[in-house]
Amino acid sequence: MRFTNAVIFTLLLLVGCDDAPTTLAPVPRPVKTVTVSDADSGNGLRRVGEIHARDEIALGFRLSGRLLTRPVEAGDRVQAGQVLATIESQTTENQRLSAKADLESARAAEQVAALTLRRMKLLIPGGAVSIAQLDTAQAEWQAAASRRKSSEASLKIAEENVSWSQLIAPSDGVITAVSASAGQVVSAGQTVATLAAGDRRDAVFWLPAADELRARLGETFTVSLLSSPAVATQGILRDISPQADPGTRTWRVRMTLIAPPPSLALGASVQATFAGADKPAIALPASSLTRSGDKPAVFVLDRKNSRLTLTPVALAGFSPQKVFIASGLRPGDRVVIAGVSKLRDGETVSLGEEKP
Repeated sequence: MRFTNAVIFTLLLLVGCDDAPTTLAPVPRPVKTVTVSDADSGNGLRRVGEIHARDEIALGFRLSGRLLTRPVEAGDRVQAGQVLATIESQTTENQRLSAKADLESARAAEQVAALTLRRMKLLIPGGAVSIAQLDTAQAEWQAAASRRKSSEASLKIAEENVSWSQLIAPSDGVITAVSASAGQVVSAGQTVATLAAGDRRDAVFWLPAADELRARLGETFTVSLLSSPAVATQGILRDISPQADPGTRTWRVRMTLIAPPPSLALGASVQATFAGADKPAIALPASSLTRSGDKPAVFVLDRKNSRLTLTPVALAGFSPQKVFIASGLRPGDRVVIAGVSKLRDGETVSLGEEKP
């Protein structure tokens, strides 16, 4: 009887296994995409820069000392010859007084030597003095004259040192930065203030590559205010740094602005487009970029089978919001622009929101 019950129980288990629910296929992940169009390829390489003075001068004292006064602040407009700061001058004033006293002593000694030489020349015809004594008087007068000249040079140096206790503006301009305060001990050559000389302005940009741009030196570009693109002016490309910045590996590009409006003030953020029409770049959101090995890539959605293809691309540049694709994509490609870190090559997905 027990054996019969065990057989029945086993048969019931086998029947129950046949009724177990089957495993459901995973639901394709929805993705957000954007379709590359011909219009995207004309956006160019747009970069954000900053307005700087054409000539920026770092001002400092030629002597070391304790800073007594610094009457200017960042943003102040100054004129040529205006005193920007002063340091202690008592030591240099004492040196000037000492040099002045040495000069007076040297002049007196020269006068005595000149009178002695004149007397010797008057007495030499009568034989009252010898030729050797005349030569000695001549040498003493020449030594006294040389000492007087040396004392004059020393006094001039001392007077210049006194004048160097004041930091003078070399030209009209605006103070853009101050880096020392009253009471601080500064060394010779240490920057105390930075002066934006004159009214000429430059727009400064940092580009990831500048080789092709070097052939366009002297060309005119449109530079507009980042917060208000309607405020714009023309800028002449005048300078590209000969080597990349060691920290960012980017090249500095400077444009001289032509009659900039007041809104393009020092420190204002501006934008300009650098890529030419002959070599267009496709602009995509920065969130679309991923990697294929050690190369940049994007996910392209196949419209027929809804599968993703990890496509390597070549970058023409980038900004905080966008990446600019030089090659690897064609108009009509549908590119995933969100959640790319969770996707895999060949994965089947569903079409979610498409950005216009």
